[in-house]
Amino acid sequence: QAQLVESGGGSVQPGGSLRLSCAISGYTYTGSSSMGWFRQAPGEEREGVAYLYLRDNITYYNSPVNGRFTISHDNAKNTLYLQMNKLKPEDTAMYYCAADTLSTIATMMVNRRYEYHFQGQGTQVTVSS
Repeated sequence: QAQLVESGGGSVQPGGSLRLSCAISGYTYTGSSSMGWFRQAPGEEREGVAYLYLRDNITYYNSPVNGRFTISHDNAKNTLYLQMNKLKPEDTAMYYCAADTLSTIATMMVNRRYEYHFQGQGTQVTVSS
């Protein structure tokens, strides 16, 4: 069974940067494998942040983070990253990673109510002055 462990969160001032990591083990890669980052603030629904379709190296970013965040994957380390720059207070949330089929990840990116169980505990990002 796949295990995903998020890390790298913390507290930063607006305008700062963080890099989140998601260590992946036990996951079987296929031609449709995709990986994504999602976040959820207290009292809010889950929000898709970005995803990466591995086979074609295609990335997608939701508009609130487009141009500020970068998703990447290190094959040798089996690790997914999210580089977050120019952070804003509205980026404050618990961040989760997911590895699944392109269909599932893409659906989650736009459907906040699509039920999904994240394997990891998430990593907290807090942006405040």
